[in-house]
Amino acid sequence: MQRQDDNRADEGVALRIEVAGRTLGHVRRRLRVVPHSLDAALAGVPGDLPPPGPDGWMLRSLPRGRLADIVAGRPGWLAAVRQHYPRHYIAMEGQGFDDWWQGFSSKTRSTLSRKARRLADQFAGGFSVRAYRTAEEVAEFMAVAGALSARTYQARLMQAGLPTDDADVAAAVAAAAAGQVRAFLLFGGDRPIAYLYLPVERGVLLYAHLGYDPDVADLSPGTVLHVEAMRALYGEGIFRAFDFTEGDGAHKAQFGRASVACADVLLLRPTLRNRAALAMMRGVDGLAVRAKGMLDRMGLRARAKTFLRR
Repeated sequence: MQRQDDNRADEGVALRIEVAGRTLGHVRRRLRVVPHSLDAALAGVPGDLPPPGPDGWMLRSLPRGRLADIVAGRPGWLAAVRQHYPRHYIAMEGQGFDDWWQGFSSKTRSTLSRKARRLADQFAGGFSVRAYRTAEEVAEFMAVAGALSARTYQARLMQAGLPTDDADVAAAVAAAAAGQVRAFLLFGGDRPIAYLYLPVERGVLLYAHLGYDPDVADLSPGTVLHVEAMRALYGEGIFRAFDFTEGDGAHKAQFGRASVACADVLLLRPTLRNRAALAMMRGVDGLAVRAKGMLDRMGLRARAKTFLRR
């Protein structure tokens, strides 16, 4: 599992072509992937870029205020912003669970509490949350959560489930041995129904993988698990922040308490092959935007999203 401060050269990157979260295909390029940590995003200074890969760079979570300078400093290169988004986070130092909880409106707190009660009522014995942090515990977590992840829409439609190859499991166990993992499972009775996996880097929790059993999606198991995980994490009193990492989303916006403007940016060598790839991706992106607008006007966007996740 990749660390956010890794710079990987010559990596074969599969750039997804997708509509409404459903992957239609990929464009593969050999890129130097340059992720930016939350600290770097907040500082607004990305630093010098390492040498590019054969096709260029993929800059992940670049502070948006530095985008113009990065592009201007590389005339002739092909620049494409894959997405703009607020990078949500929670500053945890000097705070407790109650401080974070009070950041929700009274209506939202009531709704979250009601969801927890409703979930508990559906299972004999209610629900329970188990925390995993040692190497042995995380090995167990990966086995249970991996089986659950295979059933989620994230894995089926977005290829974004919990990585469970032997190398991924070994990396997670090694990180846990160094105290760099926090993971949680939500059980309804004795049945695992949701998981949350959080690497830890320099005291910052990374929102890496959250998934749940689609058969109980209407009970909001992921939301209930995240609230209980935050209770446990605040209880440790050792973390600087909770980083929701790249991308926006309703859950991130609701659970986060601040954000910094970021962008994922492609910088490609000006070859004919790369120009054609960018033209295709931009065409699909434009089609998706127009389709979303049409569905919004017809009041059908939520229904279409539900259909695509089946």
